[in-house]
Amino acid sequence: MAMTAPARTLSQIPTGIWMLGFVSLLMDVSSEMIHSLLPVFMVTTLGASALAVGLIEGAAEATALVVKVFSGALSDYLGKRKGLAVVGYALGALSKPLFAIAPGIGTVLGARLVDRVGKGIRGAPRDALVADIVPTHLRGAAFGLRQALDTVGAFLGPLIAIGLMLLWANNFRAIFWVAVIPGALSVALLVFGVREPEERQGARRVSPIKRTNLARLNAAYWFVVIIGAFFTLARFSEAFLVLRAQQLGLPLFLAPLVLVAMNLVYSLSAYPFGKLSDELSHKKLLVWGLLVLILADIVLATGSHWAVTLFGVAIWGLHMGMTQGLLATMVADAAPVELRGTAFGVFNLASGLALLVASALAGWLWDRLGAEFTFYAGAAFSVATMLLILGSRKGSRGG
Repeated sequence: MAMTAPARTLSQIPTGIWMLGFVSLLMDVSSEMIHSLLPVFMVTTLGASALAVGLIEGAAEATALVVKVFSGALSDYLGKRKGLAVVGYALGALSKPLFAIAPGIGTVLGARLVDRVGKGIRGAPRDALVADIVPTHLRGAAFGLRQALDTVGAFLGPLIAIGLMLLWANNFRAIFWVAVIPGALSVALLVFGVREPEERQGARRVSPIKRTNLARLNAAYWFVVIIGAFFTLARFSEAFLVLRAQQLGLPLFLAPLVLVAMNLVYSLSAYPFGKLSDELSHKKLLVWGLLVLILADIVLATGSHWAVTLFGVAIWGLHMGMTQGLLATMVADAAPVELRGTAFGVFNLASGLALLVASALAGWLWDRLGAEFTFYAGAAFSVATMLLILGSRKGSRGG
């Protein structure tokens, strides 16, 4: 029997993309075992406020996205991506023991910053490496596949955390120690399982941080940067999803279930929507994704039971699957090949600054006005982003 079109597409995707996906999967198992418990750990064990959680999460994620601009530019200058990716994944792995020994919020902040610096170093070179490896006509599918595998790790990690919370009677620190293992395996797989394309190894070196080179990033690219920043303002740290479920009665040991619900839907939807982005209008897909996010915010704001919160979180995950690989594809499409790392870096710099603002604002609204207003604000930013997209004639595959 002949293969179906999706099966043919998957069989055409290079092995290097699959390996990068499994590298991401293992690191996400490690990270999400910790991050699915961290907001509750900070509030219940370390006595942090919602604003403190928002500031720590916003600063950590913003740090990762800001660092990407420099690592992306450096990968363009060196003409190589893999070495920087290895350094980034290694830092992520080395940060994990710090969470296990953290006596207070300061150590947690330090560990989060080390972890996110690692993410920042690896992110743009890895995304550029995906674009270097895969043929242009499979780019959306490749980004969707890598994101899907990444997200499989992001729901396996919390599932493991739930099992260990039951087995070890809510011993947060013991679980944080276990998270060290998949982090180390991730680094090993990247070192021994991924090869950089030969044409990239001999590529001409460029100095991206020059006015003449930056001027080559055209209006379509800057449109994606602006839209990405607005998306980030609309979608603050996922720590608030965990806190919302706990606020509405989710048992402590089930706290990781929030990220399981989100990432399961995210994982299942990322590849199909990535493949769809190779065929349909990017602007329409972005608008659909924002409508889904608005629905998620309304459910999360109005729900009165943690089961309803999980439904809202699942809708949030669908939004992520619809838009995250798509935005990466739009950056790759709009950027010159020799400036691709820089393009991803600048995109993530803008998103990082927006995330810091968004998470701080979300924490402030939560403490001052209540959790509902945090999600209503997210819906309002989603509407503003949608109007910006619909009112613009720029962008990839508009119409």
